[in-house]
Amino acid sequence: MKDVASVISETPKIIDNANVFFGAITGFLALIFGEHWILFAGFLLLNIVDWLSGAFKARMLKKESSTSGYIGIIKKVWYWIVIAIAFFIAQSFVEMGEVLGIKLDFVILFGWLTLAMYIVNEIRSVLENLVEIGIEVPDFIIAGLDVTKKLMEAKEGENQCQ
Repeated sequence: MKDVASVISETPKIIDNANVFFGAITGFLALIFGEHWILFAGFLLLNIVDWLSGAFKARMLKKESSTSGYIGIIKKVWYWIVIAIAFFIAQSFVEMGEVLGIKLDFVILFGWLTLAMYIVNEIRSVLENLVEIGIEVPDFIIAGLDVTKKLMEAKEGENQCQ
């Protein structure tokens, strides 16, 4: 059994190892997703929380189904594919615009609006699951998400007119 002094002396080493580990993860995510990696990591976390809260809700309501859980996971994979396609389309048009001498930089919004819409939808889904299992969710959060979604849809429509 270790004494308190030896545990205290090992603490800086543990903290250093944790810093290296989380620094490596952060660096890797920044390499893959760019400077806004936190948005993608947040979306992934929301995917997981939504799936878990949906599974918990299904268990509470006695509507559990492995098929439904599997379908939920597949849908979330497809969300990521749609996001990748939206960013690919956006980047492709920006680069083609540069070749053709046409300024198409605004098209990059395709990817960001797609990600933003999916983030809002995931948050709403988590909150709906929580409400259905009996957790009180402040009304202003749900109302704020509705307003956010409407503003993004308006911005999307505005960009289609350009």
